[in-house]
Amino acid sequence: MTPSTDLCFDPLSAEFARDPYRHYAALRARNGLTYYEDFDIWLASRFDDVSQIVLDENMVRSLDHIAAPEEIAARKRAQNWHDMPHHSRFVQFSLLDSDGAVHDRLRKQVFRLFTPVMVGKLREDIQAYVDTLIDNLSDQDEIDFIGELAAHVPGHIIGRVLGVPDEDCPQLRIWSENIVQFFDIDRSDERKELAERNTTEFYRYLLKLKAEREANPEDDLMSLMIEAERQGQMNHDEFISTAMLILMAGHGSTIDVLGSGMHALLRFPEEMQRLRTEPGLMKTAVQEMFRYESPLPFFHRYSTEDVEIGGRRFPSGTRFGVLYGSANRDPAQFPDADRFDAGRTPNWHIAFGRGAHFCLGNHLARLDMDIIFSTLLKRFRTIELAEEAVTYRRGLSVRGPEALRIGWKAA
Repeated sequence: MTPSTDLCFDPLSAEFARDPYRHYAALRARNGLTYYEDFDIWLASRFDDVSQIVLDENMVRSLDHIAAPEEIAARKRAQNWHDMPHHSRFVQFSLLDSDGAVHDRLRKQVFRLFTPVMVGKLREDIQAYVDTLIDNLSDQDEIDFIGELAAHVPGHIIGRVLGVPDEDCPQLRIWSENIVQFFDIDRSDERKELAERNTTEFYRYLLKLKAEREANPEDDLMSLMIEAERQGQMNHDEFISTAMLILMAGHGSTIDVLGSGMHALLRFPEEMQRLRTEPGLMKTAVQEMFRYESPLPFFHRYSTEDVEIGGRRFPSGTRFGVLYGSANRDPAQFPDADRFDAGRTPNWHIAFGRGAHFCLGNHLARLDMDIIFSTLLKRFRTIELAEEAVTYRRGLSVRGPEALRIGWKAA
């Protein structure tokens, strides 16, 4: 094994949150993959190694088909991932953590509403909502970009897609954040209780919303999924799990990349000015925001067969950690990788994953960002950082500022 202890690899530390990229660079400089004992996982940090893993059809998210039930139970106990009835039913099993025919069947039921054409139909609604938010904030000289603006858009829009009333969206964000936090490497009993309690509350809410839609169907994803359940395309638990996943995925990661994307523009003011003079570059700039600060920098896979990666053989059942955040800063793939380049072309980043688990909501997330940043640069002649230091969230699975105070002046 190549241990990571000599690297001082501590993803829960404030120092790692400030700058994970020097740690990623140290990992990339080592031979092969690195074993991270604290998480019993082999870390892939180079772009080529990460790509190999996520594109390999023999790599899966779930242990269900490669380990006996008692082994799976033992692993869950070792990771404090057990004794969570609702979390186990609706979060630990999901479209995201299923494979093969089950994954394909569930993805098919919701995919049609996340195509570029269907997402494009939301542009006017998103633009109107963003305009209203900015109208209500524009008389202030300074705001928390995340708490007062960015955090209100993704959940509101994905809520409309699913069929959630606007007034319920703030509560869904709270549930989502409290559930998702338990996916990181800090699996304390306190965080576990928080995740299970919020999953239970979320479940009860979705039961009520589902009953309302069954009585009065509408033109939304909830009604579409109800029909899919009636036709036997998903069962009750799969229905709840999929609805919950869509709402959770529509919140945190997009909020995080909105915050880190704005922070990148503030750190590279010449690129912000470039977008003012060349607004047609915004779509390219949004892709660069995902590469530069990948909002979901870590995922895992299990090998279902023996495999060779980075010059080493690994047996079936090996758990791999794919570090998207590191792969997207690999200078072997991206010239001048630590520089934010709003016009970077080509930009084959891996922030949305690859293969069967390619991010379903990537078109919607990018549209949200395109509209928000384009509107801000059009309406404000200056946007500046209004705090000395920006604190990023701690963890291996997240990347985004906790808050981001900006000052602005209207055009």
